[in-house]
Amino acid sequence: MKKIFVGGISWGTDDADLEEAFLDCGEIVSAKVIREKETNKSRGFGFVEFTTEEAAEKAKKKDGQKINGRTVRVSDAQDKRKDEKEGNGRRSTRTRD
Repeated sequence: MKKIFVGGISWGTDDADLEEAFLDCGEIVSAKVIREKETNKSRGFGFVEFTTEEAAEKAKKKDGQKINGRTVRVSDAQDKRKDEKEGNGRRSTRTRD
């Protein structure tokens, strides 16, 4: 499976809209708009996961095209760095008594 990043999406775009925009590229495993935890508002980007590399490559050709009125950026999704997965990568220097 291959995942792509889609940035610059409109605030009103939901998971179904994102999936629909890439249906012509190939079989989709998932399409997810990333939202703020506290407010559930879109963060303006999302991810689409395809069953094949070929479908993802076709999807990347949509870079610079419009989805729901906004020009989007489409590229390979990057894995989170280790320090992002664990928080901010900083360790507390405080000690407990």
